[in-house]
Parts: sequence; structure tokens; C-alpha cells
Amino acid sequence: MSRAPRFASVVIDVDSTLSGIEGIDWLARRRGPEVAERVAQLTDLAMRGEVALDSVYGERMAAVSPTRKDIDALASEYRAEMAAGAGDAVRAMRAAGVKVTLVSGGLRPAILPLCRSLGLPDAALHAVEVRFGEGGVYAGYDTASPLTTQSGKAGVVESLQLAGPVLAVGDGATDLAMRSKVDAFAVYTGFVQRGEVIAKADHVVASFAALRELLLS
Repeated sequence: MSRAPRFASVVIDVDSTLSGIEGIDWLARRRGPEVAERVAQLTDLAMRGEVALDSVYGERMAAVSPTRKDIDALASEYRAEMAAGAGDAVRAMRAAGVKVTLVSGGLRPAILPLCRSLGLPDAALHAVEVRFGEGGVYAGYDTASPLTTQSGKAGVVESLQLAGPVLAVGDGATDLAMRSKVDAFAVYTGFVQRGEVIAKADHVVASFAALRELLLS
């Protein structure tokens, strides 16, 4: 007789967790080395909790100004760089009755194909919307999205009213912010390791095989 999962719901970050890239940083590299370096610095500061994401999100997006073609290219990269074993782990979780939700400060149109490739419904993805104008030019992003703020993921998770116990998984300070709204937080270290986040996590997982074991063993 199989055991019930340890958690009824799992909330998974995308950038540097489900996939090995930071989407906005990847887009910045398409704008040249100066933009790439500046945007990567801002991302790292926010993920370490040294500056609030609120204060840098708009600056990063203005520097990148992604077109629809850029977003399509990023969508392919997200799937190409998906964490090893992530697909099998997500399918096993769902087969065991675990509700899987993706919560990201990344760009929804770029992440949606990855979400669908995992067999998840579109409604399982919570991320930042992007607007395009004529010819696919960048026309802005959803500045009202809580996911563009340092603690926004906590509010989103709370609003979802997921069945508990709930496990949140991510690599950065914006993911750690979910800790107050879930039953446990697992820091994912398969791509980056941030000591200040690891120190405050309930669990440390370096792979999706380990995450699967944590949930289902």
C-alpha cells in the first residue's frame, strides 16, 4: 500500500529552479554585454534580498524591452534548459494527487509553453503578463502584478487557498518570502546556491529527483 504524499500541494518557482535560466537576464544578453551585465547584477541583488525586486523590475524590463520574437525565443530556451528529471517528477507528483502550481516573477508568455509541456493547465501558471503592439513590439508589462514585488509571491500563494500541507520550492529571496504562507519551504540548489536563502529553508534539494523523494517517500 503506497503512502500518501507528505504535501498536498507544491508551489514551484521557474527561473533557476524549474529551468536553469533567469529569463529576463537571458533576454538582456540579446541586448549586448553592457545591458546583460547591469540586468544580471540587479537580478542577483534582488534574489539575494539585498534590494527589493520592486525597485529593479521596471528598470530591467525597460532595458530589455522584449519583442514577441524575443519572447518566443525565450520560451524555447526555458524548455531546452528545464531541470533534469523535472518532467518525471511533476508527473509523479500529479499522479500521486499532489496539486502542482508554478509561481514566477518571469514573463508568462515565455513560460506558458513550459507549463503546458509538463501537462499542467494554463491556470496552474502565475507569472507576469507582457503586452505587445503592432508588429510584436514591446508595449509594457503588468505593473500591477504582485509578482513584480519582493514579497508578492507570498500574497499570490495566500490567494490561491491551496489544500495543505503546502510546500514551496525556489532558489531566491522572493521565493523564501512564501515561507510565511506555506507549511514548509525547500530551497532548490541545482542551479544556484544562495547561502542566505539556504540558511532559512526547511529543506535543501539539489535535484528534482530529491524533490520527488521529499514529497512522495
